[in-house]
Amino acid sequence: MNSLELLYQLFLENPRISTDSRQIAAGSLFFALKGEHFDGNAFALDALAQGARVAVSDDPSLAGKKGIFSVDHVLQTLQDLARHHRRQFPVPVIAITGSNGKTTTKELVSAVLASHYHTHFTKGNLNNHIGVPLTLLSMPPQTEVAVIEMGANRPGDIAELCAIAEPSHGLITNIGKAHLEGFGGLEGVKAGKSELYRFLESHDGLAFVNQNEAFLQELAQGLKLVVPYGIVERLTGVPGFLEIQLLAEQPFLELAFLTPERRSQTLQTQLIGRYNAENAATAIALGKYFKVPPEKIKKAIESYIPSNLRSQLIRKGSNTVVMDAYNANPTSMRNAIETFAQLSSGKKVAILGDMLELGAASEAEHRAILELAQGKGFEQLILVGPLFEEVKTPGVLHFASTPELAAWLGQHPFSDTHILLKASRRIGLEKLLDSI
Repeated sequence: MNSLELLYQLFLENPRISTDSRQIAAGSLFFALKGEHFDGNAFALDALAQGARVAVSDDPSLAGKKGIFSVDHVLQTLQDLARHHRRQFPVPVIAITGSNGKTTTKELVSAVLASHYHTHFTKGNLNNHIGVPLTLLSMPPQTEVAVIEMGANRPGDIAELCAIAEPSHGLITNIGKAHLEGFGGLEGVKAGKSELYRFLESHDGLAFVNQNEAFLQELAQGLKLVVPYGIVERLTGVPGFLEIQLLAEQPFLELAFLTPERRSQTLQTQLIGRYNAENAATAIALGKYFKVPPEKIKKAIESYIPSNLRSQLIRKGSNTVVMDAYNANPTSMRNAIETFAQLSSGKKVAILGDMLELGAASEAEHRAILELAQGKGFEQLILVGPLFEEVKTPGVLHFASTPELAAWLGQHPFSDTHILLKASRRIGLEKLLDSI
């Protein structure tokens, strides 16, 4: 028995993984991961004292100590163990990536599939080189389908995650201007995200390809197994194409699809914005492909309420806040502004914070977003952060930080107003809720 098989046997006896010595589950396997500012090896013995069964370590000075499981590279071992565990499940493993909407799409797809199958899916934002292995290792024996979200900041990230999760199915939500600094531009984003297609192509996997999204059909060339889907003007039942109809966008999205009996099944979501129509359509398409009964698809999507700072509608006194401050890039910022402008409401105030990780494109992209927002006729436009400061124009309020804006809002309260909060996560616009 090699070291990986031995470690896996220990894992099966108590399938719990710990990476934080301050939160040790009794009998768990502690992985002494390294970060920019810490070395988990320094806490390996503490983890054992706290109840870990073994501590997986790559520190030679700990080799031979009781409870230490010595390896050459802790992170690689975690990833190898996750891949080994995934290989014990002959079930569909669906990978989801994209520039925008991947988390919402993952939540919607998972809700639909979970209505009919034992579904395991990524929790929160565990979508990177550590989060994906942890997600795979938490797959319970009864899993019938898995939905794995994959994030990427630079070329090679998706290929690395595919090599760990070995997806049998996959989809790209869209290609947009996200993480331009790491990808070096839109062409880099296209190449990076399509690493999922290339993995599926070389492993006889199946890709769901949204025909409404730019670039995806082009990038999917070469794939042998493709299921096309998309939003259409009317449902026709064209064979081989999963159709979804967008019936209404306000106040919330309303969609329809054909049942196996060719009846039109309508559903009323709790989602706003045309961009969310694509996310919901993806969930419907996968539900249809995996033969989830239409009434279960309907109930799952109608019951989904946005959370975690993504397209949330929050009432604050007489105000309504559109909270979309989990993250931002030029594509998602433009979508949010366009959707907000289309809302049939009275006074509108847009509060926009910096978009990060744009590299050399940052100034031009911030200026373009400012010009777009200024053309929408909002009652007030407020900018937050040093990047927007570089492009601000006379007449537009600007604050260096969220706390400074919060203090101003305390002295200048809004009433009977719709307020959009949109920024990259580190700007922390959600902290304004107490001041609105």
